[in-house]
Amino acid sequence: MKLGIMQGRLVDSEKKNRIQFFPSKNWHKEILFMKLVDLKILEWTINSENIGINHFYNKKKNLELIKFLKHTSIKIPSVTCDFFMQKPFFKKIKYKKTISDLKKVIKLSKNVGTKLIVLPLVDNASIENSDHEKKFIKEIKKISKLLSNDQKIIFEIDYPPKKIMEFMSQLNSKFGINYDTGNSASMGYSFSDEKKYFKFVKNIHIKDRTFKGKSVRLGKGHFKFDEFFRFIKKIRYKGNLILQTARSKNHIREILINKKFVEKYL
Repeated sequence: MKLGIMQGRLVDSEKKNRIQFFPSKNWHKEILFMKLVDLKILEWTINSENIGINHFYNKKKNLELIKFLKHTSIKIPSVTCDFFMQKPFFKKIKYKKTISDLKKVIKLSKNVGTKLIVLPLVDNASIENSDHEKKFIKEIKKISKLLSNDQKIIFEIDYPPKKIMEFMSQLNSKFGINYDTGNSASMGYSFSDEKKYFKFVKNIHIKDRTFKGKSVRLGKGHFKFDEFFRFIKKIRYKGNLILQTARSKNHIREILINKKFVEKYL
């Protein structure tokens, strides 16, 4: 297991009241700040609002990022596509462009060496009925043909555990699950039930939330971290743990507090 961080957590959010937003002005500064918290894994993020200047969407910016990374020890093994959550193609025809946007992200992610494409199927992109699911699965199977041999599309999905198993049974090994500890706590799911689909889990977002509530500092919410860490050690989980924790005014201090919380288990 390796510990990493979600992009944007070490600098001010560039979108008012948005906890997660691509820091177009300070992305390079944040990568340098990662030395201060001793982390070398970054999960990139893409929003719909400024997608045109994102380094996983814009070819020129993509080359700029690759050049910059050569002077650091930072790796970007995963990218979370928040634009997909904001404009889910399977819900509205006007969001059809999201399909071509996702294809472009997959293509440029290869240049960076990014292997995991995270699609959030929560909130605005929550699959609400069988029609949504059929449309989504049909299209995502086509899109998966663009993946390189070592790439996967993984879903952060709000389905209950049993339904996740049924959902994944319709897909092949090019797909997986992104498990989110905070979302699990907020939904009130039993971890003993969630364990059953962990063979599909390829990436984990670490955060804490109260039941049906907001993100809070690790250990202050309702997620049972003791049980969780015992289990992932038992199964020898080898994926990344990405800090997607609650924000505070002192970004670096907050990350160091949460990092220390996780490290006591590792």
